[in-house]
Amino acid sequence: MKLKEIIDFLDEKIPEDLALDFDNIGFMGEYDLNSDIDSIKILMDLWRADDNFNTSTLIITHHPTLFKPKTPTYTIHSNWDIIDGGSNEALAECLNLEVVDYFDKKTHIGRVCKTDYNFKQLKEVILDNFKYAGIVNNLDDEKCLSKIGIISGFGLNNPDYIKLAKDEKLDMLISGDITQETAIIAKELGITLINVGHHESEVPGLYKLAKLLTELNINIEVIDKNPIEKLK
Repeated sequence: MKLKEIIDFLDEKIPEDLALDFDNIGFMGEYDLNSDIDSIKILMDLWRADDNFNTSTLIITHHPTLFKPKTPTYTIHSNWDIIDGGSNEALAECLNLEVVDYFDKKTHIGRVCKTDYNFKQLKEVILDNFKYAGIVNNLDDEKCLSKIGIISGFGLNNPDYIKLAKDEKLDMLISGDITQETAIIAKELGITLINVGHHESEVPGLYKLAKLLTELNINIEVIDKNPIEKLK
């Protein structure tokens, strides 16, 4: 399959113009659109040491690269976060939550979900899927939950998002990249935050993207490599 055919398919399914204005998406270098592609590798990030695939491979990353890859590389970032059915829906599906609205109504970043879990039930789902989850403002196990905010990736590093979760009367906000500042803001506002990690919260989106790409009838592989390892 020609590289151009794959990119045309991607832009139809996940339009580049959905991305935030400042986002670096699309090709990470200059590549021949007429080149033949026989496999796709999907990664969160491409490390320089791993830029050694055959030129007949297309790399799709979620995060923009820090260098110009030799292997044809295409990035789908905030447009995949924003689009209906993208990375936020993948996170909701992972947690068995039903999406009912956008979290940030202006950008469509994040989702508001409904549930009839109590906290113990949701906690079990989270711990089954995420190894390093942390919490601010713990809840009683029997507390009934109804409205939960989720943001794949970076949501907990934005103080405005913590305040928005309070304004929206959410029972909790689940995302990654918690900071000391946002933890303190949440503590003061009484909003529960659950930090599942930036990388981990976006991994379900990689597999959802791979499923979308099966329509191309080409060899597809998700490569999940987290730069942060557990200290042993």
